[in-house]
Amino acid sequence: MAIKFSKTFLLRKLHQLTGIVPLGLFFFVHMFTNAAAMNGAALFNKKVQEIHDLPFLLFIEVFGIFLPLVFHSVYGVIIAAESKSNVLNYGYGRNWFYFMQRATGIFLFLFILFHLLHFRFGLIPGLTMKAVAGNADQAYSIIAGDFQITWLLIVYILGVLATAWHLAYGFFLFAVDWGLVIGENAQRWLLRGCMGLALGLSVVGVNAAVAFVRPCGLMPQVLCEEPKKAAPSGSVKF
Repeated sequence: MAIKFSKTFLLRKLHQLTGIVPLGLFFFVHMFTNAAAMNGAALFNKKVQEIHDLPFLLFIEVFGIFLPLVFHSVYGVIIAAESKSNVLNYGYGRNWFYFMQRATGIFLFLFILFHLLHFRFGLIPGLTMKAVAGNADQAYSIIAGDFQITWLLIVYILGVLATAWHLAYGFFLFAVDWGLVIGENAQRWLLRGCMGLALGLSVVGVNAAVAFVRPCGLMPQVLCEEPKKAAPSGSVKF
């Protein structure tokens, strides 16, 4: 006998899947690229240029990022609007996690829209009207100039923290809802691991953001020296 799935069930599964596979992968790559700012402008601009040089980049952006992002964000807002929070009546940890997942989802809907309009397209009036996309050789200076604006840096850091939490707890929900982790004890350890992942991603992301205004970010600067230029051929050092 054929198994029938409701439209809502399939949409929710697709919502979880798009959050984990294309968008989760993109966030990891994004944080790795941003972390290059710890070692100065030259290395960061090089990493951005490597992304620009990817074959089929437009195809990857449209079908691997933009369309999954639109679906995940819009349907996530619909889910948040339909949900009923009961954290005030039942202050259990899972209830607070559920509330935080919905709250960060709504915040990220607005943050990612702002992030794309500004850094991808350069369309936010009053800020640098030059997009990072298409200007890889100036990527570091564009972002560093923007992050001199305190409120913009704070908003970006909040966006990193919200994304780290949302993604990490999303891994937990995905594993539980898809039946990959069943036992109560296993779910407890998985949750701890996901919270550790959220913390790790937060540290990397925040440090990378601060690295645009302070060499090496929050880490000791001795750990993040810019690569030294090679000496001209034929020169002799004594």
